[in-house]
Amino acid sequence: MAAPQNYITAIKVVGVGGGGVNAVNRMIDVGLKGAEFIAINTDAQALLMSDADVKLDIGRELTRGLGAGADPEVGRQAAQDHEDEIAEALKGSDMVFVTAGEGGGTGTGGAPVVARIARGLGALTVGVVTRPFGFEGRRRADQADAGIQTLREEVDTLIVIPNDRLLDIQDAELSVLGAFAAADQVLQGGVQGITDLITTPGLINVDFNDVKSVMQGAGTALMGVSSSRGESRALEAAEGAISSPLLEASIEGAHGVLLSIAGGSNLGIKEVETAARLVREAAHAEANIIFGTVIDDSLGDELRITVIAAGFDGGSPTVRKHTGALGQIDGAKATPTAQEQEPLKAPVEESSAPVPQAIDADEPAPETDAIEVTAVRTDSEALDVPEFLR
Repeated sequence: MAAPQNYITAIKVVGVGGGGVNAVNRMIDVGLKGAEFIAINTDAQALLMSDADVKLDIGRELTRGLGAGADPEVGRQAAQDHEDEIAEALKGSDMVFVTAGEGGGTGTGGAPVVARIARGLGALTVGVVTRPFGFEGRRRADQADAGIQTLREEVDTLIVIPNDRLLDIQDAELSVLGAFAAADQVLQGGVQGITDLITTPGLINVDFNDVKSVMQGAGTALMGVSSSRGESRALEAAEGAISSPLLEASIEGAHGVLLSIAGGSNLGIKEVETAARLVREAAHAEANIIFGTVIDDSLGDELRITVIAAGFDGGSPTVRKHTGALGQIDGAKATPTAQEQEPLKAPVEESSAPVPQAIDADEPAPETDAIEVTAVRTDSEALDVPEFLR
């Protein structure tokens, strides 16, 4: 009798358009493990700068390799013209992440085509996309809204990150390069939070079917990522993940939750219990909560928590209004100060967990979701210049 063969989950991360390819490049740079990377773009020059395992230059007949000109219809047609090549690249996948910057041409129009192909091949398909910064203009915002709605219909789970929320937690002197790099970091964190659960061994392991039980057909999802150090690090990191100012909605009512707790070899069972209890109390009373631990000694005394909440009644969580990050501009509403916000339960040394904002579920808001990102330091030599026409 032949010995059983171990099977490794086949995870592929597809960056579509300039924003998606930039995010894939960042994932490669930080050494994200356990996934194959695919870059798809109508901009041939941008593809040349990518280190992805597979690079697909689509729409050559339409764009001559010069990009989609911020026209989603061109991006959609370019992807449809190369469906066979895309399907070949995705063949054999168990899970496919489709990442893009919404609002431009290739990512907005092409991402739904890629997602449809992936799902048709039987892969668990997760969209992780950004909504454009307000300064990018109304046209890109409107195109992003339409693109997000189309993509939502083609994926199992969709995580939407509104870039404007990044400005709430960044320094006022943040450069344009830094702003787009922060957006790339959020996309990278969203993908890594899930892949680490599946591919990185821990004290409490999570397998692909665990993830699938939460994310298959789940619709809109929320993701929170936070980290902390010190005596109360588990409490602070968990609070930061579920109550971040970046989150435009509450995880209350989520029927499915993935919880990843990452730390060094000194990660304590009491810390795991503290974080899991806090998340359990915030979700639906009968939620399916899948949690795992990741042991990573490179984190030192830092504890990092990732929460993915999905399966909301009606398909979407209760949203809350974004009051705006640019309070110094005439007519803009200022972001609440630390004194105006609800304090955390306990202080912590060198904590990077954010201060929660109050939730006002009565005010209408765009249907968007976000995850937290730590501040980044950038310089012009370390980053690719972001493309405004993605």
